[in-house]
Amino acid sequence: MATTTFLSNATVNITQGLTTYDLSDQISSISLNVGYEELDATVMGDTGRKMVSGLQSVEVSITAFLSYGSSEVEDMIQNVVGKGNTTLVISPSGTTESASNPEYTIQNAMLASANVINSTVGELATVELTFTSGTWARDIVTP
Repeated sequence: MATTTFLSNATVNITQGLTTYDLSDQISSISLNVGYEELDATVMGDTGRKMVSGLQSVEVSITAFLSYGSSEVEDMIQNVVGKGNTTLVISPSGTTESASNPEYTIQNAMLASANVINSTVGELATVELTFTSGTWARDIVTP
């Protein structure tokens, strides 16, 4: 049985309009869940449910260290929150695309809300960001 060890070094770029934020150095965790809505296609006479895929679904969950200032996390949040046309480009391990490091592009994602101040004495301030909606595409570079 083949096994591999994967050390995470995800890259995350978030674009709103003409501004792109590379938050790779400010994110402590990221989760990308992609799929399709399930549509029931069962007809009379079937002996079990039949499902077909509908629209794409996507959810991106990010834990980021809060930072303030131009091109920082809070600046990105205020530029994308409430807008449904944000683009995210995510790779699991660095920027070089390959079969073992696919790049996912999510277009028209929505960040509905964010906790822009989250401070506790003696702790690093973090924010949980959840982007939903939009469409996703997986890309790898093949020789």
